Amino acid sequence: MYEGSLWDKILKYAFPLAATGILQQLFNAADIAVVGRFTGDKGALAMAAVGANSPLVGLALNLFMGISLGTNVIIANSVGSKDERAIRKAAHTSIVFALLSGLVLAVLAELFSGPILRSQSIPEEVLPMALLYFRVYMFGIPVIILYNFISAIFRGLGNTRTPLMALVFSGLLNVLLNLFFVLILHMTVEGVAAATVLSNGVSSGILLRDLNKPDSPVRLRRRELKIDGQILSRILRIGIPAGLQSSVFGFANILIQSAINSLGTIVMAASSAAFNIEIFVYQVFNSFAQATTTFVGQNFGAGKIKRCKKTLFLCLGEGAVFLGMAIALVLFFGKRMLSVFNPDPQVVEVGYVRLLLIFSAYYFSLTYESLSGYLRGFGISVIPAVLTMIGVCGVRITWIYAVFPRFRTFSNIMLVYPLSLATTAVLLLVATLILRPARKWMKSENGSD
Repeated sequence: MYEGSLWDKILKYAFPLAATGILQQLFNAADIAVVGRFTGDKGALAMAAVGANSPLVGLALNLFMGISLGTNVIIANSVGSKDERAIRKAAHTSIVFALLSGLVLAVLAELFSGPILRSQSIPEEVLPMALLYFRVYMFGIPVIILYNFISAIFRGLGNTRTPLMALVFSGLLNVLLNLFFVLILHMTVEGVAAATVLSNGVSSGILLRDLNKPDSPVRLRRRELKIDGQILSRILRIGIPAGLQSSVFGFANILIQSAINSLGTIVMAASSAAFNIEIFVYQVFNSFAQATTTFVGQNFGAGKIKRCKKTLFLCLGEGAVFLGMAIALVLFFGKRMLSVFNPDPQVVEVGYVRLLLIFSAYYFSLTYESLSGYLRGFGISVIPAVLTMIGVCGVRITWIYAVFPRFRTFSNIMLVYPLSLATTAVLLLVATLILRPARKWMKSENGSD
């Protein structure tokens, strides 16, 4: 990553990462599709129940996926500086931290699942299924968090293919288990939740095995499976702000989901189906944003600052091209894709409205995600988190409480996405121009010479 041409290496890194995200979402979408089409007259209720859980589950996962970025950056910096000891410590610390955090979160979710879901304005006819899905899913959250942290280890090493291969196998298993639990055992939402947990457990096991291969730079040893305080502090210093930045979306989306829930089951089902399609496109530009973090992290560790700036521009340019292609493809097939989840014409039409409005904001998302990744690669994590809280959370909360009550339509709810993401992109652009981390590091290097 810190030698030779960049543009082709970025593509080789980003494509498997995008494929991983898309496949992961495709397998998650199978949950919605299976319960929507194979649970008889409960289909719309089951879809609404799974969809109502998306913001809550996303809040937890976004927090820990953000923290795992700390692992990604620390390992990338250590690879650049060729510090093998720090690589091993970061890997072992991350695995132990992931498991312990997951166990704590699982216990808290089981204890407070009822009050949490009842606060989301979920219709009474949907609530029992939503509660059942949430409890089963959160019971298995330790292995889901573990998978994300091990994937971050591989990404920091510059390897995005191994997590992709693990996901292909476990994702196919997820689809088969979905069909088995729902069609054979006649389960509903609890079946697809159990399938997700079991398949994530399998993918975590595959990645752990690959970390232990003889040619792996991170061979796990039992005596080293402990938390190193200094390494954890470095991971959390970058990861917690990044996690808060990610979970801001989850918190704001909980408020948005509550507003969506107030518009009835059809709108809930349509929004859930559209979300599971739009996230495919999100994975395309997000892969370039994550490439920015890892490439900048390794080059910063190697002291090659000019390559850090070049990485940002290449990721923005290449990301913009492939994002446009993905949006055009999904919009062309959008209504047919929505009908896979639920053929009801009302669900399809409302879902397509969401796709149009969300995609209008995705270039703003590419911009601010890439800028955030650029700053994190230099170890600057607090400022992107604070600006995202202002731009995303501030705008969305204001809109839902001040504007939506006056115009209670689904389109009005969806307008908050382009508004909030454009605001955040402008804030991150201004911050990057002010901070100029590459220029400052080059000046300090010249001064030291």
